[in-house]
Amino acid sequence: MNHKVAFSFADGKTLFFPVGAHEILLDAALRNGIKIPLDCREGVCGTCQGRCESGEYTQDYVDEEALSGLDLQQRKMLSCQTRVQSDATFYFDFDSSLCNAPGPVQLQGTVSAVQLVSASTAILQVQLDASLDFLPGQYARLSVPGTDSWRSYSFANRPGNQLQFLVRLLPDGVMSNYLRERCQVGDRLLMEAPLGAFYLRHVTKPLVLVAGGTGLSALLGMLDELVASGCDQPVHLYYGVRGAEDLCEAERIDQYASTLDFRYTEVLSNPSPAWPGKRGYLTEHFDLAELRDRSADMYVCGPPPMVESIQQWLADQALDGVQLYYEKFTQSNI
Repeated sequence: MNHKVAFSFADGKTLFFPVGAHEILLDAALRNGIKIPLDCREGVCGTCQGRCESGEYTQDYVDEEALSGLDLQQRKMLSCQTRVQSDATFYFDFDSSLCNAPGPVQLQGTVSAVQLVSASTAILQVQLDASLDFLPGQYARLSVPGTDSWRSYSFANRPGNQLQFLVRLLPDGVMSNYLRERCQVGDRLLMEAPLGAFYLRHVTKPLVLVAGGTGLSALLGMLDELVASGCDQPVHLYYGVRGAEDLCEAERIDQYASTLDFRYTEVLSNPSPAWPGKRGYLTEHFDLAELRDRSADMYVCGPPPMVESIQQWLADQALDGVQLYYEKFTQSNI
């Protein structure tokens, strides 16, 4: 029986490969052409060190000089001593170029649907020619048909050959104009994927997911994965947009409550007077008591000012028990 393993690197590249039952992780990586740095191969030097982000594993031997007790508690591991017991993801704090690893895969697909949700948001669906592996939260670079431009968008779904992206529509953007004016079902698209170091880690604590605008895309992929794999931790999604017309995927979000211990808070920064819900900025509506009573993993995806305001809010509240993972997406102006 093989297990599917992902190696994620500091430059945002991710590589997937099979690992046989009882096989040493390093041996499987080398067999698949992934030459991570190594030296002693005896569990002593620590050169092949990484961290298990999800999945189950055992280690044959680890010298205390290579990994401390705290390191082991933090799920750090030595590839030369690790045997995976399930599908797993491992992170290495160096660039994939050190491994002579191939770059992102180029794939082709067909537009299967496009929906203009509002003046500022579109949902693009793509049927790939072949299935794609990625980690929930990662993104792809899409080539804009008829141009030499590329744009990056987070996956709004689990891995497979049916992809979905939430796209922010700009007044005169290259991708925005294509989606508004020329995009048709059946159009061919080229993309590079998977990319990004923002992805769902091993879930052992309550989750707080925070989305700004189309940053919701990455968090929808994470929520789909939580439903599929099972999650016994409470999950709270905060979703902030300017106006009610910018809210999307409401029915899909509501369905998460049927399988997860799920709460949902939407906040509008510029609502109409008739809006009955929460107003202002996301940090004004965080459940501080909830965060202080227990540690949590917080995943934040949105524009840089939103991410930075949340970082500052966490520091001001001294919430040391909250582990923050974030993706700042820089909006293209064209």
